[in-house]
Amino acid sequence: MMPKIVKLQSFEKRDFERLINWVADEYMLVQFAGSIFKFPLTEKELNTYVDNKEILAFKVIEEHTNLVIGHAEISPSEDVDTVKICRVLIGDKENRGKGYGKRIIYQLLNIAFYELKKEKAELNVFDWNVGAIKCYEQLGFIRNPNKDSFMMVKEEKWKSLNMIMKKDYWKTKSYTFNF
Repeated sequence: MMPKIVKLQSFEKRDFERLINWVADEYMLVQFAGSIFKFPLTEKELNTYVDNKEILAFKVIEEHTNLVIGHAEISPSEDVDTVKICRVLIGDKENRGKGYGKRIIYQLLNIAFYELKKEKAELNVFDWNVGAIKCYEQLGFIRNPNKDSFMMVKEEKWKSLNMIMKKDYWKTKSYTFNF
């Protein structure tokens, strides 16, 4: 089996419809985007999103097939030395669990640390999203329990875990990946 290589390209207006179609319900939207969008996701919201010059939004392309398989983002943090990795989504269910997530996060970390020259990257993940947590831990993220939060989704209370990666650790670990 060929390795799952991905490349990141700018998310543009022509990509809106695909992303809207991937988000089937409110739960999926909140899992993917937190509270920045309302369900149903609209082109109007996405126009505002792509017009925000502080956000680096990407479509994720599977390199061998050249198919768009996902979405990812780097956003500024309150801390000027830190960026947030967020809105990571593998669109079609049949592409999930195949190792794309690790490759996406790997590339986002390289952008954060080497292109944007940041010292830390953080992300939030819901505590029930065990597959994503495992992916982040395998890459070297550690939990920051001081930044856990909660969100109400309809009648359910969802706990969001904060995880962090430091550039110094990434520099010592990133060359060891073989995926």
